[in-house]
Amino acid sequence: MKISNKRHIPFVAALLLAAASLSAMTTVPGLPGSLGRVVSDSTSHDSTPKEEAPIPESSVIDEVVWVVGDEPILKSDVEMMRMQGQQEGMTWGGNPDCAIPEQLAVQKLFLHQAEIDSIEVSESEIAAGVQQQLNRWIEIAGSQEKLEEYRKESINEIRNDMHDEFKNQQLIQKMKQKLVDDVKVSPADVRSYFRNVPKDSLPYVPTEVEVQVIQVSPKIKQSEINRVKDELRGFTERVNNGETSFSTLARLYSEDPGSARQGGELGFMGRGMLDPAFAQVAFNLTDPKKVSKIVESEFGYHIIQLIDKRGDKINVRHILLRPKVAQDEIEAAEHRLDSIRTDILADKFTFEAGASYISDDKDTKNNQGLMSNSTADGMTSRFQMKELPTEIARVVDTMKVGEISAPFTRINSKNKTVACIIKLKSRVDGHRATITEDFQVMKDVVLAKEREKVLNDWVVDKIKHTYVRVNDRYKDCKFQYQGWIR
Repeated sequence: MKISNKRHIPFVAALLLAAASLSAMTTVPGLPGSLGRVVSDSTSHDSTPKEEAPIPESSVIDEVVWVVGDEPILKSDVEMMRMQGQQEGMTWGGNPDCAIPEQLAVQKLFLHQAEIDSIEVSESEIAAGVQQQLNRWIEIAGSQEKLEEYRKESINEIRNDMHDEFKNQQLIQKMKQKLVDDVKVSPADVRSYFRNVPKDSLPYVPTEVEVQVIQVSPKIKQSEINRVKDELRGFTERVNNGETSFSTLARLYSEDPGSARQGGELGFMGRGMLDPAFAQVAFNLTDPKKVSKIVESEFGYHIIQLIDKRGDKINVRHILLRPKVAQDEIEAAEHRLDSIRTDILADKFTFEAGASYISDDKDTKNNQGLMSNSTADGMTSRFQMKELPTEIARVVDTMKVGEISAPFTRINSKNKTVACIIKLKSRVDGHRATITEDFQVMKDVVLAKEREKVLNDWVVDKIKHTYVRVNDRYKDCKFQYQGWIR
């Protein structure tokens, strides 16, 4: 996934966009090197055409390498995707020097068609999708702080970087879905496709599990909550008295490390991108000089200061303090779960009932504790092991179906310590698909191939009817799609 698309040289990029329809780049006065190659100066006193002077590759600032419709693809776009692909262990089909710009070009075809067809993605969809991906990364990294350290960005910088890219991905996905909505396959099509497929070429179905969870959050001592609130009130008083600035206090004391480095500033965000309790207070602020009341969210306790409002987006500073969980409260939560586990094993009540009435995990308690997994194909209760949160996967790995784990603690997506017991509801070990047991898997394979053919034919036809200009260096490339070179 392409996560960041920052422009470090916007002035040069703007010049490139303006020059995209030209067959040659011109030298930009005041900037080192050239944007591609040097051409003759129209103001020269010598009217004799001058031969173009090649410029070393190292002196090129940026360059339009493809144009699709009226959209340019810059050399920097290609290099950025290459670097990010290397970081994520991505492999390219064929020569990456050819495959990467072609992939970018195909994306632009779908985005252009999505605009024509008025495909839309709501801010709430973007916010939810970005947050879901962030939660997964936090689970993998172990904490929000570790993710920020790895990415060398604050959580809000990561979120903002992801916004436009996620929006484009969703537009492309919706456009593709619209194009293949009418593609169907019958049971006869599936049987016919796999009739002569060698056994070792049948799809491999990875191990999948279904997991139920009962979660208990350790209690926060009232004395600790009072300490946090008193500290926040002290911050408010110091700001109101003019003793110091809100941003200075945020840098020194806020426990949101990402925004703390920015003086507590979050950047412009829509309501759907914020915790509901936080958003309710933040969007009601009107005076940038005042500090909000104390707000409790799923992340902790905040005070907020307005910076600016623009339409349906707001920019605020905040200071976050998280009450500390005492070790004896963690032990008490684990002890409670151990008693619950004992009662379940004694058949006093079922795990499902315990999840519904005892668990404080909002995401699972209304589904009898069953965890849900959001995939490209929608929501499912099945997880591959790599898709589970790290601490849960580690416990599940040694369990048998129907077994209930001993209590353990983990850090959830809100960066809070919680205690859990889990039940392994089902496990289907990895295996080669069979037509009797895995018909849906095999049907999905055939359906995917049919959809791929429809999309391939659409791309080829779209290329024929779209203006495309490709830099000469790509003339000898073996592309996936025909028609780029004319």
